[in-house]
Amino acid sequence: MADASQATTPAVEGKPVPEVPETQTPPADVNGTTEQEQTEEGAEQALEDQPFVVTIVLPHTTETLDIPSFLTAQQVSPMEQIHEIRQSIIEHPIAIEFSCFHLEFNGKKINDFIQVSDVEGLENGAQLHVVEDPYTEKEARIHLIRIRELIGASGDRTDTVHGVLAGVSVHDDIVVENPDAPEAEIKEYDFQAPADLTILLPKETGPAPKTIKSISLSPWNPPPAYWRQKGHLLYLVIQTNEGEQHHVTAHAGGFFVNRCSNAKFDPLPKPAPKDCASHSLFTLLKKLSPSFEESFKKFQEFSSQKDPLATFQVGNTFPSAPWLVPSNNSSLTAHEADNTRSQETYLLGGAENVDSLRDWNEEFQSAKELPKETIQDRVFRERLLAKLFADYTDAAARGAVLVARGEVAPLNPTEDKDAQIFVYNNIFFSFGADGVGTFTSEGGDEAARVATGKDVLGVKLVNQLDIDGLYTPGTVVIDYLGKRIVGQSIVPGIFKQPEAGENQIHYGAVDGKDIVAADERFAPSFEKLATALRVKKHAVWDKENKRHDLEASVEMKGLLGTDGRKYVLDLYRITPLDIAWMEESGPEGSEYPHRMTVLRPELVESLAKQKTREYVQAELLKRGVIKKPEEKKEGEEATEEATEEAKTEETKTEEGEKSEEPKAEEPKAEEAKAEDTEKTEEAAESTEVAEKKDEEEAAKEDERIDISNFKFALNPDVFSGQVPQTEEEKAEMAQDEQDVRDAGIYLRDSVIPALLNDLKESDISFPMDGRSLTRLLHRRGINMRYLGKLATLSEGTRVECFRQLCVREMIARAFKHVAAKYLRYLPLPLTSACLAHLLNCFLGFGLNSSPVAEVDEELRKVFSDADYSFEEVTPESLREAMQQEILHRFRFTLEDGWFNQLQHIQMLREVSQKLGLQIQNKKYAFVANEGEAEPVAEKAAAPAPAPVEDGNKKKKKKKAARETSPVVAAPVVTVPHTFSPDDFVNVVPIVKDSTPRSALAEEALEAGRLSIYQNQKKLGEDLLLESLSLHEQIYGLVHPEVAQMYHTLSQLYYQLGQKDAAVELSRKAAIVAERTVGLDSAETVLNYLNLSLFLHQRGDSQQALLYARHALDLWKVIYGPDHPDTITTMNNYAVMLQSIKAYHESRRWFEESLRVCNKVFGEQTVHSATLLFQLAQALALDQDAKKAVDRMRESYNIFKTLLGPEDKNTKEAEHWLTQLTHNAVSVAKATKELQARRAKGTLGFSPRNATAGAAGIGSVVPSAVGVDNRSLDELVKFVEGSEKKKGGKKPKGPSNPKKRGGKA
Repeated sequence: MADASQATTPAVEGKPVPEVPETQTPPADVNGTTEQEQTEEGAEQALEDQPFVVTIVLPHTTETLDIPSFLTAQQVSPMEQIHEIRQSIIEHPIAIEFSCFHLEFNGKKINDFIQVSDVEGLENGAQLHVVEDPYTEKEARIHLIRIRELIGASGDRTDTVHGVLAGVSVHDDIVVENPDAPEAEIKEYDFQAPADLTILLPKETGPAPKTIKSISLSPWNPPPAYWRQKGHLLYLVIQTNEGEQHHVTAHAGGFFVNRCSNAKFDPLPKPAPKDCASHSLFTLLKKLSPSFEESFKKFQEFSSQKDPLATFQVGNTFPSAPWLVPSNNSSLTAHEADNTRSQETYLLGGAENVDSLRDWNEEFQSAKELPKETIQDRVFRERLLAKLFADYTDAAARGAVLVARGEVAPLNPTEDKDAQIFVYNNIFFSFGADGVGTFTSEGGDEAARVATGKDVLGVKLVNQLDIDGLYTPGTVVIDYLGKRIVGQSIVPGIFKQPEAGENQIHYGAVDGKDIVAADERFAPSFEKLATALRVKKHAVWDKENKRHDLEASVEMKGLLGTDGRKYVLDLYRITPLDIAWMEESGPEGSEYPHRMTVLRPELVESLAKQKTREYVQAELLKRGVIKKPEEKKEGEEATEEATEEAKTEETKTEEGEKSEEPKAEEPKAEEAKAEDTEKTEEAAESTEVAEKKDEEEAAKEDERIDISNFKFALNPDVFSGQVPQTEEEKAEMAQDEQDVRDAGIYLRDSVIPALLNDLKESDISFPMDGRSLTRLLHRRGINMRYLGKLATLSEGTRVECFRQLCVREMIARAFKHVAAKYLRYLPLPLTSACLAHLLNCFLGFGLNSSPVAEVDEELRKVFSDADYSFEEVTPESLREAMQQEILHRFRFTLEDGWFNQLQHIQMLREVSQKLGLQIQNKKYAFVANEGEAEPVAEKAAAPAPAPVEDGNKKKKKKKAARETSPVVAAPVVTVPHTFSPDDFVNVVPIVKDSTPRSALAEEALEAGRLSIYQNQKKLGEDLLLESLSLHEQIYGLVHPEVAQMYHTLSQLYYQLGQKDAAVELSRKAAIVAERTVGLDSAETVLNYLNLSLFLHQRGDSQQALLYARHALDLWKVIYGPDHPDTITTMNNYAVMLQSIKAYHESRRWFEESLRVCNKVFGEQTVHSATLLFQLAQALALDQDAKKAVDRMRESYNIFKTLLGPEDKNTKEAEHWLTQLTHNAVSVAKATKELQARRAKGTLGFSPRNATAGAAGIGSVVPSAVGVDNRSLDELVKFVEGSEKKKGGKKPKGPSNPKKRGGKA
């Protein structure tokens, strides 16, 4: 990547950067340029700290290491810490045996936690010496864990939080073993085949080579006091591959073989010649086992078969848990014997388990108080915070699972279950339910549940703002088996009982809303927060009608901790209520379940931007700088839409590449994409530039517009029971209420129609599943409760995909809520039976219309007091409950028979992801006698399978293995069911955290983008590399933000012409997205499509085809067939096939693309005309001249009708039609002559001529006409030559139906 970044390529001409808030004329910018200038100065300062090479001298060897010669992402620079160099040494293959050491420079020990720049005299070429340190017990334990991992001696782990196969990648399974074998990829693709879920599972590989048989703690561990005094730390027992057993003492000075046996304790070293000792356990193993080095080398070769990114430990984020996992008898999930597995708790936490106990709150607040004046300070601070948030989220999730399972004792066991609170691992846990009646007037448990979700979102926003002097507790919300649990770090003083006359809360509501506190010490910090969140300073009244002026919502509380810090709590109402939703009368019986219907912060911010633009436009109008207010109003709307689109592109860089180029022509496919992306970006840029020009003119003669007088803020406490006392207060409250109503009108009348319009016009990509749909709506500021309205407004075939997704999401969410009610108080061992029965009623009614719950009778006896009401659920009652949920929550009525229209695989995936289910891979029969219509994988069906599932011998074998696996007294079931309790392997928690993003890394990214846009290519590339380095330093290599950074950089490098760098970055983006977001996530699909396009442009079409096919297979799993954005992907695939001369298969892909396009856009559209144009070319290449002429004629007629005879697209289609007709006539004549000769003199033909003639006729099956070899070759040469000629002259000709659509 470094080489690619140094390559000289022309800058992108006129390529705008989305969401650039400033132009090249900063003085005229309404918002000023101070922040941008600071960003550029800071980034340039970072570039001055150039990395340099440092030589590492290892002990006991003559080998040295050159840093950063072996590093890929991390370089030694003055801003880095010494411990980063230390970690790099530990990870290097030559130095793997070292873990307990320090570094020395010129004979002096270097502190691990100082910066490189602080070491006097350390410069390029300097030598750092590795000096071994004496071990402590903790260091010895860490060393043992590391060596076990390193040599592959640790068995599988059972992780209750991350789940089975968490963080797995299948990227390496896609890579072709022999890329020179084109026949492997030219086989026909079955477009009608159902989704193949085996692509979600990694391929099974053989067992890894064994380096040793076992290494674990000895039964003699821990050392008695006498020997501890002599430096003994641990006792180990090692069994080598040769079958020998050795007892080893971990001593302060290293490891040595002692005299112990299984029956005798003697920890002294063995005498010579059997003595063996070393500072590192790794070196000791090499001495003890003659075969160790060779087997370790084989183990490394085995491990290196996978991409390093696919094996790196997932550090600062939750690994993605796949919803489909292999069966229990798969080698991928085999449970192996490992003596040390049960000892790991001790190895990680020590004898007293004190190593894992942390004061989370103090760590959070101390980290936030670290200095952030310089870039070095910010890097260290943000890196520490990222690690801290990740550790806390993991600890909170683990604690919440234990709380949900009833394994943690409550602090108030006499209270109702929902009111119980817990403390575990210094984290405070409570249920997201209204256990004490706080939300009775708001909707009870439903309101409490929503409030916890809004609270964690509010905490995340405050953390992102990073306001000095204002602190938040660590906050995580976990959904697990129907329970919502909140985990918070313990704020000092939160449990302290206030003295008489004092309030525990110092700002905001104290006791409900009866008492209101307004401590002035909180006002400055809350004022900064309110300004950033667009919250208006407003009056509230207590129960005695006394007025209090607050900077924030009365629900938001300020607490002065006993540590003297100001904490902000209860951030669930930082925006006003959506009063329009509450006052709207939906269908009968559609009363919303709670009153926590607040607007989203994204909507408030969007409205604030629009109001700011209106203010600036009004000021310019007053000064006579601009004219025609009617046109300006239209421009404002266009600006709003373009800005939102640009924001969407930049924030997540959505899969626009797929939908924005529904046509691709030979190598011009990617150019079409770039042009359309440019078009979208130019729309945003043009409106911004127009505004900037207006502002420049207004700034003439120092007439700069001062927007400091403009303020937009909303009162979050309107419509919440506040009663103003005076007429002035009532008037102000009325105005505040109107402002909030206007926000609701803006959402309904502007934001929602704009989204639907963007989808109809293909300006943005269609979402693929529930997650991508949720992200799209939230970015636009639309709450999920509007799904029903969105589905109702989605009329026409162009948005049919969006309507289906909305309906599918409503159904999945309804099932989640219904299932949660049954799972909430159910003991863990009964949850599988409950889930199986509910899913049988939901999706399996086609196989068994009267499913019966399979509850183990032994478990029924054990949990005799459990609630077994789920057994009474029938398909009819479940549908009724789900319909009521949808009616209540979305005000939408499902069509009659909706349950018969479900896509089973896609719905099962959605439900599993929402509930955290990990289900077994096998063939599920959803419909009687049609089991093969919905295959899940190649495994057999449930214990009582449908008769149709016996067609494959391998299936039978695996079925036999599956049925002979032990079960716990399973009841006899006479009627088959789709799901059985055994199918549910695991349930993982769904976690919502409050981790902020790195502001520094994003600033560097924006500075790099801006520099490239301003044609400062070298500076821009350096800044982009700096941003990448910051992302990797702060987040670690495997993190969703890093995946997004790889994705963004790959596109930028591609635009700069650096294709090798683009390919490498897109490959990394795909792997990291798989491991952190999901194997079948929308981001993963997008990254694989980008990787495919970049590989094709680099000339590696064989590999590109593999990745594109994998992406399409994922698409089938995620959405099903006929997603609008697949039109683009299928076109690109066809173009790649043409590049390897697979013309017939290419034609099939063009035909399928046309079919989907006609279904989505209609037949008489520019989109279809463009695809017909392409298909005609493909048919000509496939030697089907007659059909080529027919398709080109159809294309010409549509272009002529829609665009007119003078349009360049019409003329080009006419030109091609003429040429193809001429060639078709020639082919027909040649065929006729050949047939005439054969009819006249068949007996006179020589065998050679007869064979040639037969081959010529047989090669043209589609059109049933014969062509001799000479004509075929000439036609292929003609078409290929014409394409190249046309491609060179008209790069923007027929290459994109969307562009043509814009001209229509």
